[in-house]
Amino acid sequence: MSLELLKERFGHSGVTKEVDNREKIHEKLSTRFRYKKDADNEEKIHEKLNAQFNDMGDIKSIKVQHQEQLDEKQRIIENFKIETSELANEVATLKKDKAVLLDDLNKSKWMEDKVHSTAKQIYEDKIKTMSYVDSTELIPLLISVSREKQGNTRLNWGNWLKISENKYLFQINESLAKRVFEDTNVLIDRAIGFINRKRTRGGDVDAAKNYFLSFTGDTAADSRKDYVETTFNPDSYDGAGTGLNRGFTVSYWVKPLELDHTVYFAFGKRSQANGAFQFGVKNTDKIKIGIGSADKDDNTHLDGIGWESGDDNVAHGAEVGKWSHWVVTYGGDDHSSIGGDRQVRVWIDGVEILKNNASGGGMGTANWTPGWQNCDEGCDDAANAASYLYFGGRSAYQDLVNPYNQGWACSLSEVAIYNVEKDEDGTFANEVYNGGTGYDHSGNSGLVGYWKFNEGSGTTVKDYGPYEKHGTLTSETGVETTDIPTWEER
Repeated sequence: MSLELLKERFGHSGVTKEVDNREKIHEKLSTRFRYKKDADNEEKIHEKLNAQFNDMGDIKSIKVQHQEQLDEKQRIIENFKIETSELANEVATLKKDKAVLLDDLNKSKWMEDKVHSTAKQIYEDKIKTMSYVDSTELIPLLISVSREKQGNTRLNWGNWLKISENKYLFQINESLAKRVFEDTNVLIDRAIGFINRKRTRGGDVDAAKNYFLSFTGDTAADSRKDYVETTFNPDSYDGAGTGLNRGFTVSYWVKPLELDHTVYFAFGKRSQANGAFQFGVKNTDKIKIGIGSADKDDNTHLDGIGWESGDDNVAHGAEVGKWSHWVVTYGGDDHSSIGGDRQVRVWIDGVEILKNNASGGGMGTANWTPGWQNCDEGCDDAANAASYLYFGGRSAYQDLVNPYNQGWACSLSEVAIYNVEKDEDGTFANEVYNGGTGYDHSGNSGLVGYWKFNEGSGTTVKDYGPYEKHGTLTSETGVETTDIPTWEER
């Protein structure tokens, strides 16, 4: 059968129609699936948009928080500004008050200076115009005003003269001024002593009496050669070879009962030629201090007491029957194991005793090397009978059987020994002097020996220092009942 017949029979258009139907079905399916895909995409877009809007909400919240923080900081700053302004106002007010006070102070000082200057001019004019001094008016007035200014404070001569009335009194009559100076300090001592005796605790009771020890020396016809023997060795005060050649300070009160012979020692020792540790006077003019190999007995003047360069033999000021306070310091030997400056200084009643043109000032220098010590431990030479401190004289190596030597008829009280140089400018010396015999050295740093001489009876002088080197009252005569030193009440 021919192709044409077949087409005619089965129909070509039917095939075409079937193809068309297939295409329509495919188109519908495509449309349907495309719509579903678009829906899915739209939903995703909505999700993204919602997420973006949520993020914008969070950003807005953070911005609000930051703004709140900035506002809070601004409020703090404003508060600080207000407080700062208030403080500035207070400072300005205080400055004004300070200026007013300073002005008042300056006016007060000016008035005080004016009054002082006027009073000074009145005194000086009166002194210049007087052909003689009316002792019934001017001098009693000067003394009265001076003592009122001084009060109950002991003063040395230099400080006493700083009171203007005392200076005018000195210009009128030098010897009278010195007597008034001494009498005033005596009155102060009595007043302090009375107060000490009347110290109370719930009522008035008598305090312990104040004693001292007196010696007769070894030069007078009636001397008993009495002294106090101790076990204190200046070459080894600690028993281990530590000596005072490393530096020391000695403080004591002494009242001479004689000054008409040559060389007296209140206390000391000399265990060998170059091993001196002794304190006294050479005569009415010169001191006598022995340290190591040095004898300091050539003082030429008192510091600031009418001395001019070149003056010689100005008396040290100690007088028979008069208490005086001595301080002696030593800067230590310059040996490599010590490293001191060897400087020696002496103060009597708070006034420094000087040697003219002394090396380094003061009384010059002294050598006391480690090789010049006598002790049982740590020394080149063993201790001997002259190694130990005597009061009322000294122990001397020249006679080791009877070492007592160069005794002094004197009274002694409050002997303190330190292992340091406590003074270079007189501060300590004046502190103790102004404190009088009631000054208590106990507890002071560097104290190695302290004998108060306040027992009042018995044959023992107690050492209140850390090593307790007590002293025993004795006599070279051997009569222990009648020839020993005498206790006296102040």
